[in-house]
Amino acid sequence: MKKALGVVLVCAIAAAGYWVYKTKEKSVVNVELIPREVLFGNPEKSMVRLSPNGQYLSYGSPLNGVQNIFIAKPEAPHEAKPITEDKGRGIRSYFWLYDNQHVIYLKDDGGDENWRIHVVDIHTKEDQIFTPEKVNARILNVSDKFPEEIIISLNDRDPSYHDVYRLNIRTGEKELILQNDQGFRGFTFDDDYRLRFASTNTAEGGVLYFNAIPTEEPRKYNWESFMAVEFEDFCTTGQIGLTADGNTLYMIDSRGRDLNVLKAINLADKSEKILAEATKAEIGGIQTHPATGVIQAYSVNYLRNEWTYFDKALEEHMSVIKKSITGDASVVSRTHDDTKWIVADMKDDGPIGYYAYSTADKRLTFLFNHRDVLTKYQLAKMEGVVIKARDGLEMPSYLTKPVGVAGPAPLVVVVHGGPTIRDDWGYDPEVQWLANRGYAIIQVNYRGSAGFGKSFISKGNLEWGRKMHEDVLDAVQWAVTEGIADPSKVAIYGGSYGGYEALWGATQSGDVFKCAVDIVGPSNLITLLSSFPAYWSSFLEIKYRQVGDLRTEEGRALLKERSPLTHVNNIKIPVLIAQGEKDPRVKQPESEQIVAAMKEKGLPYIYMLFLDEGHGFARPENKFAFYGATERFLADHLGGRFETMTTELDKATLDSAQKEELKQRFAQ
Repeated sequence: MKKALGVVLVCAIAAAGYWVYKTKEKSVVNVELIPREVLFGNPEKSMVRLSPNGQYLSYGSPLNGVQNIFIAKPEAPHEAKPITEDKGRGIRSYFWLYDNQHVIYLKDDGGDENWRIHVVDIHTKEDQIFTPEKVNARILNVSDKFPEEIIISLNDRDPSYHDVYRLNIRTGEKELILQNDQGFRGFTFDDDYRLRFASTNTAEGGVLYFNAIPTEEPRKYNWESFMAVEFEDFCTTGQIGLTADGNTLYMIDSRGRDLNVLKAINLADKSEKILAEATKAEIGGIQTHPATGVIQAYSVNYLRNEWTYFDKALEEHMSVIKKSITGDASVVSRTHDDTKWIVADMKDDGPIGYYAYSTADKRLTFLFNHRDVLTKYQLAKMEGVVIKARDGLEMPSYLTKPVGVAGPAPLVVVVHGGPTIRDDWGYDPEVQWLANRGYAIIQVNYRGSAGFGKSFISKGNLEWGRKMHEDVLDAVQWAVTEGIADPSKVAIYGGSYGGYEALWGATQSGDVFKCAVDIVGPSNLITLLSSFPAYWSSFLEIKYRQVGDLRTEEGRALLKERSPLTHVNNIKIPVLIAQGEKDPRVKQPESEQIVAAMKEKGLPYIYMLFLDEGHGFARPENKFAFYGATERFLADHLGGRFETMTTELDKATLDSAQKEELKQRFAQ
């Protein structure tokens, strides 16, 4: 468990990089324009890690404009050398293996989420790929007891389910551990690489957990019932992992209560102990000892993340660290002997600062910022606020105002995806971009969001386009009532579910919103639920209960009624739609359908289809084009400022016809 892997307003001053924005109620001068490249280019340093023995420091950094992995000696962090040479969308996650000689990362093809496992020798830079193309590979466990082997799963035999293998990273040989004929969706291994638990979804939308009891026959198990989780607890109950000795199982559990508890189960005698009970918000993060896997601390996040410590030594170390940083401290890497750490200083109005920490002498040493260039600019503060919905539901939310603004400003409501994830406090490049362009930003954790109890999540069931949308409208009304927002200049913006909400807002609330931005959002809920990847099949019952049941006449009627495509005739505001061609979750037809309908009816839209992107955009060139077009679009309709585009469209992976159309549109 210790390695367990949640536009047109131009003036001379704006062109010079400064902005004058005046109304009867406010006057803002000399606010420097932050270039898109600063906000959305590859970070200078990211994913900072220590090798398990502490001899190497690694991080992600650009190589020829593409995010790659660099390593250095910890005492010379600025002398790092690249060990990978990716030329595509960049490497976005990786970790060290316990031999201290290899790093491992997953990479897909243009965002299709068919992940392949890459293992890189840090000395020779040999990058070996151990899994086939067009297969979704997953890494299930790594252990210091087997530094040359890892546990993986592949859906190469059956696209719907993953078989489990033991992979030797030296030879590439795979040993089958379990042929998954039982339809399991999850697996838990101990550090001896024994399969201990497997889980499967039920026909009622819940989860069943089973003990794996080995038999005398290789790769065969008897399955003993261990735990049943009902649908309403699906998002808030589950196994976390095992201690290194394999004797204790940790889990979070909301059964019989609204907010979860953190629980330890003694697997020898099946006794259970509640370690902590959540209050106000769910138990979210944990910290474990890197060698023993014992939980040392847990966090609860209502508006800000707050940690409680079981381990007094860890608490003392964190107290020392907090005295030297300005934001929230996050320990992002620890050596196996726990003598060296990497600590991130998480702020809302500045770059993430990375520090080295020595537990022996309690010494904190600054290494670098993730985007040092941000220190040149004045960023906006993010404030946690609680907004009441019309039915009294309290929604933890975040407000960011443009720097120096007094009085109502144009408002952009940024709606998070999921929907069972949440918005959080901290540095957010999209929020800083919008605030810098002159907009107030509201991020609302509407009903159905995760983190605030199972009843908060369940209030979103079958409420797409209804109460979930009303929550967004109530957040807008709150901002207007509080004098934050100009009610005549409001936009709705979001990705995935947030993109759906943007489209729904365009079809249903054109009197509230002046324009909408949809990023990879579904327009037709029937085709959305019909086209998920095969390996999502075990989750379909949950989606049917959350969104609408595709299998029944009543369910299909509801899905049709809640689809923006059904109401396209109601659109009276301009809509910008952006899509990744290889998106496996919200496929290209979701955007194509509504674009075709809007085109046929002569409705105002902009469409951007990126040819090598998936569920979100990774290439900086594509980000620059998308954000450049979007800020011009918002400026056209809300009156904020924008940075003029030059060659961004030429460098993006849009087709030539789209490039020319967008150039002509934005040349006006």
